[in-house]
Amino acid sequence: MAPPASCVPRVQREAGPFAPTQPTAALAVLVGNQRSKGCDVSGAKLEILGEAECVRLISPGGVGRLVFAGRFDLTVLPVNYVLHDGVILFRTVEAGSTDEDLRTGIEHAEYRVAFEVDDVNTETHEGWSVLIQGPAHHIDDPAERADAIAAGVKPWAGGEREHFIKITPARITGRRIRHEPDA
Repeated sequence: MAPPASCVPRVQREAGPFAPTQPTAALAVLVGNQRSKGCDVSGAKLEILGEAECVRLISPGGVGRLVFAGRFDLTVLPVNYVLHDGVILFRTVEAGSTDEDLRTGIEHAEYRVAFEVDDVNTETHEGWSVLIQGPAHHIDDPAERADAIAAGVKPWAGGEREHFIKITPARITGRRIRHEPDA
């Protein structure tokens, strides 16, 4: 759900020339929730985050959303991850659909993906969203695999999840929305 029309000009003014015409999905839901609860969203402020702040926000690890175009079209999957040595690291089933969909079939060619992490507080009507874009690298080398195991990413889903994939950020962007009264 898009923010009310009365909020868009202010959001775009404060975010500058790089303001999206639509906020990220999590932030759009947040603004939509404010409106559905009868909240005054005129004080909603969209802040564009720098790369260092984005990395700080996602550094504790947790759950993010892996986004890619797979064999069944666009796919968004929640995965638990760790940030390790500057890369996003997660585990999946070896020879499973994620493993297969993220292989190009061309040696040394990596599949480009997006990875999104967010945190939304429905009580305070605030939240942030970080988007990472970059290649997904399958960890098949024994030395890389040992390093990935040492990073401590633990799968939440049951079953064998012994295949590691890392995303090396090529681009990191983020946005934060705060509910502030107009001055």
